[in-house]
Amino acid sequence: MKQTKFMAVLLVLLLALTVFAGCGQAEEVETPTEPVAAEIQGTLRLATTTSTQDSGLLDVLLPAFTFDTGWEAEVIAVGSGAAMEMGENGEADVLLVHSPAAEREFVAAGHGPERFDVMYNDFVIVGPKDDPAGIAENAGIDAVAAMKLLAENKVTFISRGDDSGTHKKELSLWEKAEITPAGDWYVSAGQGMGAVLTMANEKLAYTIADRATWLAYEAETDLAIVSEGDTTLFNQYGVIVVDPAKNEQINAEGALAFQTWILSDKAQGLIGEFGVEEFGQVLFTPNATGEPTVD
Repeated sequence: MKQTKFMAVLLVLLLALTVFAGCGQAEEVETPTEPVAAEIQGTLRLATTTSTQDSGLLDVLLPAFTFDTGWEAEVIAVGSGAAMEMGENGEADVLLVHSPAAEREFVAAGHGPERFDVMYNDFVIVGPKDDPAGIAENAGIDAVAAMKLLAENKVTFISRGDDSGTHKKELSLWEKAEITPAGDWYVSAGQGMGAVLTMANEKLAYTIADRATWLAYEAETDLAIVSEGDTTLFNQYGVIVVDPAKNEQINAEGALAFQTWILSDKAQGLIGEFGVEEFGQVLFTPNATGEPTVD
């Protein structure tokens, strides 16, 4: 009888220990683990626009890219035209630029296998707050009408003058306005977006800027947006890996890793969140999912 009671007690204890151990194992499985940074693989050369750098976007994207993939990016921030020229010469591994028509020509010429949409924003025309050309009142959202007023009033306009995507957009507006800008009022800076905004502020002049860089610099200027919202001011960014056959220095693996990552859900999410906390709006809208490109 005593032996039977002893065995019963022992069985209960064993069952209790089994349940406790099982609970402990379940808790261990459910405990979340911290993400681990990927092992460093090497460096790739990213030729991109001054707007992605001046806006601060790269400061958010590139550390996350390196953490996830192990690849570090050497940034060469120039105009889109100069970036694509570097690609043609095999001096860059991957491009992040915003001149869709030129990008398609780049791919058609065999310098890269394919381009993919990454994100977009728009251009804005900015100028002195007192708007001596009367653009806000007389042109409204009509960007071509704004350019005509600039030329008619011969108010100082600072052009990027660097074959960038922004410069190409400006030239297309002059062409639509059937105007060839010339004279002391038209200044070709040959500089990046941040530098041109600084120059426009110093001279209290007009210029065209991508919205992201404008928002990053707005608080430091005495300028204001005088025209925005025209569909012709759409600004699409794309990514292209450079043809690895260019030379032995092309980092094809790193370039493909960057392209794959920036099109991923994580990167697209980071792009969509960028600027919201500081400016109350997105600076770039991600569209790697296939929304149509508008030139």
